[in-house]
Amino acid sequence: MSGLSGHVRGSEPGVLISGAGYAAPMTRIVGINHLAVEVRDIDEMLEFLERIFDDVPLRARAGNMAFVDMGDQFIALEMANRGQTPGPASGGHVGLVVDDREETVQRAREAGAQMVGGHDFLDPSGNRWQVVDYRDVQFSKTPRVLEGMGLSELDKSERALEELRAKGLAH
Repeated sequence: MSGLSGHVRGSEPGVLISGAGYAAPMTRIVGINHLAVEVRDIDEMLEFLERIFDDVPLRARAGNMAFVDMGDQFIALEMANRGQTPGPASGGHVGLVVDDREETVQRAREAGAQMVGGHDFLDPSGNRWQVVDYRDVQFSKTPRVLEGMGLSELDKSERALEELRAKGLAH
């Protein structure tokens, strides 16, 4: 998105105006409700996640899908069709925001994940997950959601706050 930061086009909805925040939009992307990830075996993937994270809250299972809660968002795990190879064909990745990046990376190693670079790993289906620390990114949960997740003490780094301030999204 860095290509947009220097452009000011007047009244186009949702265009970032350098130093002034966002223009008044007609409609804008607000965030991500969920992410659908194809896996070769749902139970295998759930067991893999449980080896990395202390709490993997399963919202529901339906047909060839399982839904894992992440506070006010969720991951939809979907079984790949027979004969279809799961995982990102384009070499993409999922940026997973966590409360402790180093601990998560260590637990992924211990769970047998294939590590790719410093903070990325492959799940058993070949999906690439990039581990990102909540403190270091602009993505923010409301204080009430953080409290409900038992993460009320989780703060943003000064760098993340500066990035949010530059967009008019933090004080």
